[in-house]
Amino acid sequence: MDARTGAWIDQENARLAEIIRRHGWFIQYVGGGTCSRPGCECGPDDGPPFAYTIGLHGLAHPELLIFGVSMATAGGVLNDLGDRIRNGASLVPGVMISFEEWQHRIVPEVVPNPEEILLGSNSFYRLGRGRSVEALQLTVDDKNGLFPWDNGCLAPEMQPRPGTFKA
Repeated sequence: MDARTGAWIDQENARLAEIIRRHGWFIQYVGGGTCSRPGCECGPDDGPPFAYTIGLHGLAHPELLIFGVSMATAGGVLNDLGDRIRNGASLVPGVMISFEEWQHRIVPEVVPNPEEILLGSNSFYRLGRGRSVEALQLTVDDKNGLFPWDNGCLAPEMQPRPGTFKA
């Protein structure tokens, strides 16, 4: 690693730690943009955009992952659920979640391969190869109330099934 990249990584780690210290978690959004790492040769995005939390592991809760929504929607959902977790809630796989100010419902599902997706979370917690934070994928219903496993769901490819996606 060259000195410039090392300095960038150090600055990003310090910024991330400060945000988590101040707010409890950070939201990493992947897709729809370009990488800011110096010298990055990232190609075009493969697959749907996604976002995940970094910091809920420190609250003894799995990190949260959501696919196929805008950055604003991901931020709203993840911050709402992060606040619930900080206030003592624990999301349970398979138990539907609703929101007061958002018409969609979510079903949390266990992510069997978080080490292949939550790269920022694992890096932040300095987990070595083969180790990972736990994660729950937040599967969202479509505008007709259908989930990706339901016949007739609109754009199920925007929410890959847990275990079928890696970053």
